[in-house]
Amino acid sequence: MSTASETSSGQIRAAVLVPLFLDADTQACVVLTRRRTDLRRHAGEISFPGGRQDPHDHQLSDTALREAEEEIGLDRSQVEVLGELTPVSTFATNYLIHPFVGMIPAGQAWRLSPLEVDAVLELPLRALREGKTRTRLERRGISFETDAYVVDQHLIWGATARIIAELLERAEAIIPRSPPAPPRGFPTPSRSRRSS
Repeated sequence: MSTASETSSGQIRAAVLVPLFLDADTQACVVLTRRRTDLRRHAGEISFPGGRQDPHDHQLSDTALREAEEEIGLDRSQVEVLGELTPVSTFATNYLIHPFVGMIPAGQAWRLSPLEVDAVLELPLRALREGKTRTRLERRGISFETDAYVVDQHLIWGATARIIAELLERAEAIIPRSPPAPPRGFPTPSRSRRSS
């Protein structure tokens, strides 16, 4: 029997926040975190702030907002949630990750969780588009090719790269041209993507 934090197929429900802001030149930027290198899982990897659903989270968007507040000190009152991208599955951790896109004001003073986060990255979407590549990685003795993004020597791959791919596909429709008025009616897709 699955629990409230699991899907019917036994996957663990999780959520991430995909924070976006417009810089001084109204260029859209996304916020990511670099995990500490001494963590047991995903050490040193770049990801969105997020984690598994807590029993006290009323809905998965609450999970994303709570985790962003815990990991990088982003006050949920500063986030205008626009909607959800396609859920992404992972093999290594058996998570079903729900990405929630949110607009935030520029110039945040980040407060990093000393237990989880090594750095906060603010990357222009244009740089991510230009940095898309295909690379070969090795994990747990297995070599494989995967889509990835390289920006300023930061390598982004896996579930985070798949979330970014959809974000870039839909950016023109979901990102406001000026900070005050984010669009409404951001559709929630029904399909999910699985890791390769």
